[in-house]
Amino acid sequence: MHILIVCTGNTCRSPLAEALMRRALAARGAGQVTVGSAGTGAMDGAPASEGSVLVAMEDGLDLTAHRARLLTPELARSADLVLTMSAQHRDRAVALGAGERAWVLGAFAGRDPASAEVPDPFGADLDSYREAYEMLEALTDAAVARVVAGRADEQH
Repeated sequence: MHILIVCTGNTCRSPLAEALMRRALAARGAGQVTVGSAGTGAMDGAPASEGSVLVAMEDGLDLTAHRARLLTPELARSADLVLTMSAQHRDRAVALGAGERAWVLGAFAGRDPASAEVPDPFGADLDSYREAYEMLEALTDAAVARVVAGRADEQH
């Protein structure tokens, strides 16, 4: 299974979620699941934002090698599961070919749709990045539990 995580610039939320999901999958022995990320408005090759690098580093994750990539039809179609930070991102992934495989991460993780979106910390202070990180940690852990349990195909 290949999971693609999507935000806007692929420099803040999705790189954090990708690293967190990889760690959670490894902890559960789910090495057959791969994870990547992309952005609906990404500038290919841009590094992770400083705030994301710093908060990841505080928890032992390294985002220094991350490089942003634009969400393309090929990426959207090739993923078995597309998890997005907002409904707008999900709609873009669907338009590019992800279809029913696209979910807002929070909704996939079991949150009420009204509180399923992850706020963008871009340009904010480090505490905003920490808040986004904590939210992403909880959501990716719940999403990995669902994937490992084999419930990823359940309908929206």
